[in-house]
Amino acid sequence: MKQRLADLREQALAELKAVEDAAALDSIRVKYLGKKGELTNLLKQMGKLSAEERPVMGQLANEIRAELEQKLDGKKQEIAEKMLEVRLQQEALDVTMPGKEQKIGHKHPMYLALDEIKDIFVGMGFTVLDGPEIELAELNFDRLNAEEGHPSRDWSDTFYFDEDSRVMLRSQTSPMQVRAMDSMPLPIRIIAPGRVYRKDEVDATHSPMFHQVEGMVIDKNVTMADLKGTLNAVMEKLFGEGTVTRFRPHHFPFTEPSCEMDVQCHKCGGKGCPTCKGEGWIEVLGAGMIHPNVLRMAGIDPNEYSGWAFGMGLERLAMRRFKIADLRLIFENDVRFLEQF
Repeated sequence: MKQRLADLREQALAELKAVEDAAALDSIRVKYLGKKGELTNLLKQMGKLSAEERPVMGQLANEIRAELEQKLDGKKQEIAEKMLEVRLQQEALDVTMPGKEQKIGHKHPMYLALDEIKDIFVGMGFTVLDGPEIELAELNFDRLNAEEGHPSRDWSDTFYFDEDSRVMLRSQTSPMQVRAMDSMPLPIRIIAPGRVYRKDEVDATHSPMFHQVEGMVIDKNVTMADLKGTLNAVMEKLFGEGTVTRFRPHHFPFTEPSCEMDVQCHKCGGKGCPTCKGEGWIEVLGAGMIHPNVLRMAGIDPNEYSGWAFGMGLERLAMRRFKIADLRLIFENDVRFLEQF
């Protein structure tokens, strides 16, 4: 028995010396000191010894157990320290090295212009509305007095989802004006910015996807003078005092009378260039007094209330605001261009 205990001790110590990881160390602990370990199995044979030998062998077995437990704890600490050292080396950070430059982004020039527009109109008492880009033709056309057969409803101009031409990508944010008339109490002062979609060919001033800011005022005794005064004030806030504008007669089914508003070309100062197609002016919005039919369809009495509305292209305003010569630059996401703003 004594020799077997000595052999067990030497074998266990040899295996402990060679172990290098925590999993192997735990296996050795179970192998020799576990409930079914080799030391336990030897102790179960103590009953075969004489009364004189039992206490001697029992004391020797306890000394071996204590020694192995001490060696196991020491080896466990040694492995933990080695693992910590490896981890510290792997995660080492040289605080003297320069850090990586973190590039902080900024707003797109178009949204800088939109924020300015929002601030101007909110300062005038307007509410900013947002709405769906997938719209019903009823709200995009019918409720805006654009009946069947109107050119803007043609498949060559509008992106439809169904063969019945009832569901579409909105071609304007004007449906938000209809929603406002249906849900808001009078008087109403709102603007509705957002993406819109039309089948336009891409050039220096056109894109099939672009952004609009539409606005509407409905109140008693509202006139065309209020419309012109408000829009001129907005343009001067955006582009500076003395900004040159002009209003031209036009036709929109939503408004009567109607007009278009131009600002003098920022690129050539009115002389004519590729940006303004040689005209010296850039069209920025269409506007007019809200048609009585539109008011009636919303349940508003045109004999008591009147209103005006406008729709402006956000990209063209950004072009004028930041003196951008080509609308395509706004959508190309060229960092060299965007970093200028």
